[in-house]
Amino acid sequence: MTHPKPVTLITGASGGIGVALAHVLHRHRLLLAGRDAGKLAGLCAELPDAAPLLLDLARPESFADALAGLERVTNLIHNAGTVELGSVAEQSHEVWTRTLAVNTVAPAELTGLLLPRLRAERGAVVFVNSGAGLRAGAGWSSYAASKFALRALADSLREEEAHSGVRVISVYPGRTDTAMQRKVRAQEGQPYDPDAFMRPETVAQAVCYALDAPRDALISELTIRPAVR
Repeated sequence: MTHPKPVTLITGASGGIGVALAHVLHRHRLLLAGRDAGKLAGLCAELPDAAPLLLDLARPESFADALAGLERVTNLIHNAGTVELGSVAEQSHEVWTRTLAVNTVAPAELTGLLLPRLRAERGAVVFVNSGAGLRAGAGWSSYAASKFALRALADSLREEEAHSGVRVISVYPGRTDTAMQRKVRAQEGQPYDPDAFMRPETVAQAVCYALDAPRDALISELTIRPAVR
């Protein structure tokens, strides 16, 4: 009997870890979500079975219409995110609202809408979190709060879906060589040395490892850090 390919939806697919995930999971049918139609089209052209999905994570109210035509979804990988560093004293409510909307509310809404499909496939939800989801430092309050909340979302979902066959996985990467990391280092006023950070492909391989775990095991959390060099 031939089993159909898994269908995997990846948010934030147009750069960094998202691009690496798409290439590592190239044997899946891929739904590559993002806002940049040109970048998504270019990435889809490199892959054997990929389609773009335009999503603006700052507008969760638009998701239902965007997802209306989808049939199967086996895996949902929440990879997109936004970060603005700043102290509690200086950050505006607009920064807090956008950060929480993109990093926490959007994954919650997207997951809720896709759960019937995920249950039918006994699939997986992967939250690409952050080291800031485990520990908050000075200047990281809004981002860390959104990632702590993302961890809570994953923990609750894992308990709620324990009997449905949907696996829920949180991945906590350390600093990774991405455009977001360049932005962070600029905000920190620090030089950028890509050799000091993990490659996006390393994080993508860890996600693939968790997805491929046999059904008698659940890898619920993975923490990955750059090696000391």
